[in-house]
Amino acid sequence: MQFIDKVITCQDCRGEFVFTADEQIFFYDKAFKNDPKRCKPCKAKRAATTQRPGAIASGHVVLREETRTSCSHCGVITSVPFKPTQGRPVLCRQCFQSKRGASQTANIASASQLPQNPSSHERASL
Repeated sequence: MQFIDKVITCQDCRGEFVFTADEQIFFYDKAFKNDPKRCKPCKAKRAATTQRPGAIASGHVVLREETRTSCSHCGVITSVPFKPTQGRPVLCRQCFQSKRGASQTANIASASQLPQNPSSHERASL
């Protein structure tokens, strides 16, 4: 298959950019089915906008609302990216990480105490 440079119009800025033969070979090797729709600056701008937490697909950044509250375990003032509900504990990062580590350790310990499957020889004698 022969690849030649193509001129494509960017979907965002309506500017033209060149889709080089080398880029086409790369797309072919990766089995990409569609040609690029955006020039490199618009692609980079879109990637920077949409990869942030709280971003939406239209390219507008939505700031996540932080709520200041006190940790239910240690009492330190912390901020969380959600509105706490009544009756549910809110933990600071340090307490959350320590609780998470403790629960993972407990899961591993309880899994090691489970009875193993008896072998076929043991099953026959049961």
